[in-house]
Amino acid sequence: MKIGIDVSQVVYEGTGVGRYVRELIPLVIKLSPHDDFVLFGASLGQKQKLRAFMDEMEKKYSNVHVVMVSLPLSVLDICWNIFHIVPISVFTGPLDIFWSSDWVQPPLGNIKGITTIHDVSFLRFPKSFHKKIIAVQKRRLDKAKKECSFFICDSEATKSDVLHYYAIPENKCTVVYPGYHAE
Repeated sequence: MKIGIDVSQVVYEGTGVGRYVRELIPLVIKLSPHDDFVLFGASLGQKQKLRAFMDEMEKKYSNVHVVMVSLPLSVLDICWNIFHIVPISVFTGPLDIFWSSDWVQPPLGNIKGITTIHDVSFLRFPKSFHKKIIAVQKRRLDKAKKECSFFICDSEATKSDVLHYYAIPENKCTVVYPGYHAE
């Protein structure tokens, strides 16, 4: 199987989403040694951090190929979350599965989509968030609802919120708690 994963969030060191992606990717690759992985990443301002992570994964695992684009996520928000143009396969080539995680949801075409939803606190507590963050997250999840066939939620509370706010069928959502990695 050929699995694409958006790893763009690894550049946000010190954030929960950044750490989630940084630590989960090597574990997923180790658990699936017979699958091929295409790690997709987009960044302009922090492309050195992204390149370092992607190079490390490509050197460490023979079943990993990386695709990095020098674009800010704000451009992909416009292309993918607003106009929903330029399928992910334009960058990655053919895939069986594409897993997105936080800021953008690309058009998938015939590719099976998985996304992780970390929380929907921007809907529950909108006064706590900048309007831009709320708008981007709403656009992404609206597209993910249409594109993805499976949703990973970080907790039962997040799953409950996703079912309530987005009416995604419960059989398409599962809880996978973020793990702890002792250093």
